[in-house]
Order: sequence, then C-alpha cells, then structure tokens
Amino acid sequence: MDRRDSLKALAIGSLSVGTLLSGCEGAKDEKAASNNEKYGRTPEETERDQKLLQEKFFTEAELGMIAILADIIIPADAHSGSATDAKVPEFIEFIAKDQPRLQTPLRGGLKWLDVQSLKRYGNTFAKSTAGERIQLVEDIAYPEKAAPDMGQGVAFFSLMRNLTASGFFTSRMGIEDLGYKGNTPNSWDGVPEEVLAQYGLEYDEKLLAQCLKNEDRGRIMTWES
Repeated sequence: MDRRDSLKALAIGSLSVGTLLSGCEGAKDEKAASNNEKYGRTPEETERDQKLLQEKFFTEAELGMIAILADIIIPADAHSGSATDAKVPEFIEFIAKDQPRLQTPLRGGLKWLDVQSLKRYGNTFAKSTAGERIQLVEDIAYPEKAAPDMGQGVAFFSLMRNLTASGFFTSRMGIEDLGYKGNTPNSWDGVPEEVLAQYGLEYDEKLLAQCLKNEDRGRIMTWES
C-alpha cells in the first residue's frame, strides 16, 4: 500500500472520532475567521474563535515536537505536501484551546516522548536522530503490537494521529490530496451501452432525446401531460 492509499485509509478511520468539531480550516487565520458567518458561524462563535486565535497554549518547543510527529504521520510526497505544509501544528494548537480536555493528554504525551528519548538515546525527542525518532514511534504506533509499558505512549500517539489526519484532510491541501470534488455539477451520458446490453435493456429514443441532451442542461424540463 503506497502513501496515498494509506492516507485514504487513515482519513476514513480518523475523521469519525469527533476531532473536527469547531477546529476547522476556517478558524486558522484571522481572515478566514472573520468570514465564518458566511459558513454558519454565529457572531458569538466568531468572537470566540478570534479570542482563541490570540491565545497561546503550546510552547515553541512543544510545537516543534508536534511538527516532527505530524510529518512522520503524514510526510510530503511527489503528489502532496506534508502535515506541516498543511498547517497541522496550527490546527492542533487551536484544537487544544478549543477543547481543553485534550490539553493534559497532549502535553503529557509530549513529555512522555522526551522522557523515553532521554532514557534510550540521551537526547530529547527533537534532538534525537530521525532514525531514533522512527524507532520510538514504531513502538507506540501499533496498539496491538505495543508492549504493556507503552500504554501512555500508545494513547498519545493515537490522539496525535487522529488530530493530524483531521487537520490535514480538512485543509485545502488534504482535500485536494484525496481528489474530493464536493457537490460539483457534471454531465451524465446515461448507463453505458455494455451494461445495458448485459441486462438486455435499451433506452427509449424519446427518453434519450428528452433526458440525455447535455446541450440542454440547465433548462427546465417540461413533460407532456
């Protein structure tokens, strides 16, 4: 399975955990937040978003660790940018303020990573080598394979993975990576001839003339009584 297949599976599994909530793409910068009312944000919600955007929860060192982890989870490839390119750390910063119940698990998990890194490698997670980081992450990325004493790390990494996927796939970059087109109008040329033939069916010529004329798309249909 390549990166794009893995990401699609990750998105399907992660977007159902409820982490989308109010921490969406529209709340990541002032300009977007000021336009939120156009997308169902009330004045009170917009005011709250602005307040949260002005606050700071994570330290710069913590945000650096979050960026490293996010890019391990969703790295850049030839098709799309990485999690940090999609501003996932900023998303997680907003979510931590929007949902205070996540603050202790996130901050505690980052501390857990540093303690483990110091024990194993004599360096904090951010100062460890790329290979050392991956080795530690692999010990907590697969719950069914993790050692019993890795439970706190497993819970933290699962939370980080869900938040990273949610942040990435609600960004413009992530939506484009999935190829999601939304409610986009298109043209329909009817059931393919080979499918009709398979079931011994065919279109009525009058129906074809009325319903499958793409040049008349957009015109209001009139039906004979």
